[in-house]
Amino acid sequence: MKLVIAMVQPHKVAEVKKALDDAQIHLMTVSNVLGSGRQKGYTESYRGAKYEVNLLKKVRFDIAVNDEYVEPCIAAITKAARSGNIGDGKIFVVPLEEVVRIRTGEKGKAAIG
Repeated sequence: MKLVIAMVQPHKVAEVKKALDDAQIHLMTVSNVLGSGRQKGYTESYRGAKYEVNLLKKVRFDIAVNDEYVEPCIAAITKAARSGNIGDGKIFVVPLEEVVRIRTGEKGKAAIG
C-alpha cells in the first residue's frame, strides 16, 4: 500500500482527475495548498506599492492505492499535468503502514478499495 501525493497546477485539476478516472483510480482527497519551488514567485504592484508573492497556488492530490496501482497512478498524473514548464509539480510516493475503513473496520488492502 502506498500514498501517492501529487502537487499540480490549479488549471490542470480537471485533466488530472479525468486521467485518474480513466486509470480506474477513483478515491482521492484534493486540497488547495500554497508552496514554493523553482518558480520562485513573482512581484506585483498594488496601488503603487510593490510586493513579492513567493507562495504560489497549487492543488494537492492524496491518493491511497494498492501496490499494483502505483505506476498507473503516477503515469496518469504525469501525462495529465505535464506542460514542460517549470512549476508543473511533483509526485511523492510514501509507504502506508495501515489503512482502516471506519465504517466496517476493514484493514489493509481491503480498506483502500
